Amino acid sequence: MNFENNTTPDQRGFSTEDVLWAVGIWSVILTLSPVIVFYMLMVA
Repeated sequence: MNFENNTTPDQRGFSTEDVLWAVGIWSVILTLSPVIVFYMLMVA
């Protein structure tokens, strides 16, 4: 059973999907963090 070719394609780094997920998550976090800080300052 040689199924290690299609199950682990990113042995020596990140795949393109992982990079896109990371960029998307960080862009959402960085765009929402000033809004959350501003909301906390207005409420507190």
